[in-house]
Amino acid sequence: MDAFFYLFPCLIAAAALAGAYRALRRWLQLRGAWNSGLTAEARCLRMYTTTHGGGESRVRTVLHHVYEFTARDGRVVRFEEEGGPGTTFEGDIVTVHYSDGPHVVATAHPSSARHAVSAFGLVAFLGVIVAFCVGFMVTYAEMSSTLHI
Repeated sequence: MDAFFYLFPCLIAAAALAGAYRALRRWLQLRGAWNSGLTAEARCLRMYTTTHGGGESRVRTVLHHVYEFTARDGRVVRFEEEGGPGTTFEGDIVTVHYSDGPHVVATAHPSSARHAVSAFGLVAFLGVIVAFCVGFMVTYAEMSSTLHI
């Protein structure tokens, strides 16, 4: 029965740490693309929206753009970004910043401050979850050891 009180907090903490890793990794990739100095003209191939929620909850609409550009080594790169400006339509030409290498990371609307704040906010929230899980396990260990004396 004790394993139950250690296993689930460990799984929750592991999921939170994995989420924090993904958030920081994505922010660093976008920052690297922005700071690489490589730019290209990209064409917006598609623009669409997705909605989440409804019924009794708030509806959230997210705007997505699909871009395509040619990197300096001649590769054609296609990527999708969400949360872009509503003034970019299919067929529009935009400047993208990208990082070179085997896996190209590109962004058409770098708002590094917004990405940094959201990434660090998410990491802080997930850190609180990890701290709660560790605190729960320590408290349970102390309580169970005093009950068995």
